[in-house]
Amino acid sequence: MLVAKDFRFGMSMRFIKSRAAFVDKVRQAEDTGFDVLCVPDHLGAVAPIPALTAAAMVTTKLKLSMFVLNAAFYKPALLSRDLGDLDKLSEGRLEIGLGTGYVKEEFDAAELPYPSAGARVDYLKHMTTYLKEHHPKTPILIAGNGDRVLTIAARQADIIGLTGSRVKEADDPLTERVEFVRNAAGDRFDGLELNLAVTAVPAEGESLPDLTMTRRYAPELSDEEILAMHAVLTGSPREMADTLLGYREKYGVTFITVQDNHMDNFAKVIAELR
Repeated sequence: MLVAKDFRFGMSMRFIKSRAAFVDKVRQAEDTGFDVLCVPDHLGAVAPIPALTAAAMVTTKLKLSMFVLNAAFYKPALLSRDLGDLDKLSEGRLEIGLGTGYVKEEFDAAELPYPSAGARVDYLKHMTTYLKEHHPKTPILIAGNGDRVLTIAARQADIIGLTGSRVKEADDPLTERVEFVRNAAGDRFDGLELNLAVTAVPAEGESLPDLTMTRRYAPELSDEEILAMHAVLTGSPREMADTLLGYREKYGVTFITVQDNHMDNFAKVIAELR
């Protein structure tokens, strides 16, 4: 039996319409029980560090995280400088999120070479080592699904970002990945926080979610297969809460991140769990 840890909830925000809309949304997230504001790192979307700095100015409790930074876009010393000041301005609310980066078109648009998968993983390890040395008190999340990335996460990160995506034909991919992390982490495992990125949540009054976003990551799957994924929630707020309680008991997953367009209905799930 896994030791039950407290839940944490993150809201991921990819786009902003205006300063006023942004301020209203992050304040609402804080007021309705979200613990972490998570901003991804993609060209064409909101820039994570300016957005998180702005959020720090208008909130008091919300943790601030990248979900996740494309490590290959940055030099360690320059990124470390920016993260250090964000942590100061937020009075210690920073959580660093890292990944390898995977969209070749974004590297091309940034006029950067697109390294091989192995080279990007090596650079992620280098970046993580540097940031841990220079920000030893700041939690680091590493997200991924492959063996090498999850090995780095298990051995160096504080938070493991899981996707629940298919891997190695496993009947239960989340069980397989959690056990992989457990074996790689060894004695560190009990101190790790496991995160799951939820990509689909029903709208208020509905029991089934819009699968458009999830289908982008799994275009080969049928609707039935997508609905069976761990990252897809169905049912009423009470039923979704029960699903997350099951995830905590079976997998040890306690940090759940949803997209900001799901904020209102997911806030009801948070209320069921607190």
